[in-house]
Amino acid sequence: MIIVDNALKTRQALGNPLRVGMIGAGAMGWGIANQIVNFVPGMELVAVFSRTLKNARRAYAEAGILDPLEVKTLAQLEEAIRSGRPAVTEDFTLLCQAHNVDIIAEVTGTIDFAAQAILEAIANGKDIVMMNAEVDATIGPILKTYADRGGVILSGCEGDQPGVEMNLYRFVQGLGIRPLVCGNVKGMIDPYRNPTTQAEFARQWDQTPHMVTSFADGTKIACEQAIVANATGMKVAQRGMIGHGTVKHVDELTEVYDADQLLALGGIVDYVVGAEPGPGVYVIGYSEDPLQQHYLKYLKRGAGPLYSFYTPYHLCCLEFPISLARVGLLKDTVIAPLAGPVVDVITTAKRDLKAGEVLDGIGFYMTYGQCENSDVTQSQDLLPIGLSEGCRLKRDIPKDQVISYADVVLPEHRLCDRLRQEQNALFASPQALVQV
Repeated sequence: MIIVDNALKTRQALGNPLRVGMIGAGAMGWGIANQIVNFVPGMELVAVFSRTLKNARRAYAEAGILDPLEVKTLAQLEEAIRSGRPAVTEDFTLLCQAHNVDIIAEVTGTIDFAAQAILEAIANGKDIVMMNAEVDATIGPILKTYADRGGVILSGCEGDQPGVEMNLYRFVQGLGIRPLVCGNVKGMIDPYRNPTTQAEFARQWDQTPHMVTSFADGTKIACEQAIVANATGMKVAQRGMIGHGTVKHVDELTEVYDADQLLALGGIVDYVVGAEPGPGVYVIGYSEDPLQQHYLKYLKRGAGPLYSFYTPYHLCCLEFPISLARVGLLKDTVIAPLAGPVVDVITTAKRDLKAGEVLDGIGFYMTYGQCENSDVTQSQDLLPIGLSEGCRLKRDIPKDQVISYADVVLPEHRLCDRLRQEQNALFASPQALVQV
């Protein structure tokens, strides 16, 4: 942020703002729009796409702009941007194709549709910043491969926990301390929550019940931590992560984690329930250097060799524009896969399921997601939660059992399935990596 704010001020002074096209206009999109329009100099939200046009209009209305122009052609959009008129559209390709849109914000929370939008942006030379843990955890590595080949940046964001964790990871690594745990602080997790139990909370915060269910049942945190694992090379210590729930503050985790186990695993992603500072993130670092240990003890970070670092908040839509500026102005990726997947999010039965039933997807009544190391996911042919929606069960699945590809019939003609197959093939062997 210390560099980003000055870069934005420079663009403002030059009369050359970073022009953002936003694909998606839900609860987070409305907050992002308000932030860009009212609080970020040197950046303009020039167009918003939504499949429901009233939601695109609401994004601007929440920011105080009541008369955005509806556009249906590329020429109309580009003229609107030239004339300084905010635009809304039901055609996402216009944002990707417009020469006077500099960067795409992808905030749909979808998977198959998001993949289409991201590939269209890449094909048109646009950098993309996502607030979409679901698509990133499912097919992020192959989408990143397409972005690399297209010479553009595909990045996760600050505000969501993965980006905040990655900022902290880079900070700790920059101190010469080895990060061994990247963690997420949760208030609660109950894998059996559903849209009915979460309806009142969703109504209170003007969000959709299935989205807030994914927060409560652990699927979202699994997606978030898979993203961090794929960006750092860290694994999970066990299926579902450890999830310590007995500490009052994340500093106490330095006495709970076993340094030798962490070193043997090469670092892990994890979470803690109910600890302070919540809802933040933490990194547990490792140092055996005597002089570092001396100063870290003097600076009240403990005796080592494990040390706790944390960020006590993540500010979602309020921080998102920082990521747009980092990517669009400084070409600094916030968070992205290193290569192939290290951790996946697998599909688990939320209740006893019957043959012939069709899975309802993330945050609904039938399944929840758990982290699993990708080598296990591949060897057991497990179904990613991001591909579960619309799958028809071939057999009964008892509650809490994981679901494999062999257990389901996939929907036909989905882009996300093709991309997942490409991802599996590309990263199946070291030789495949060389060919990228």
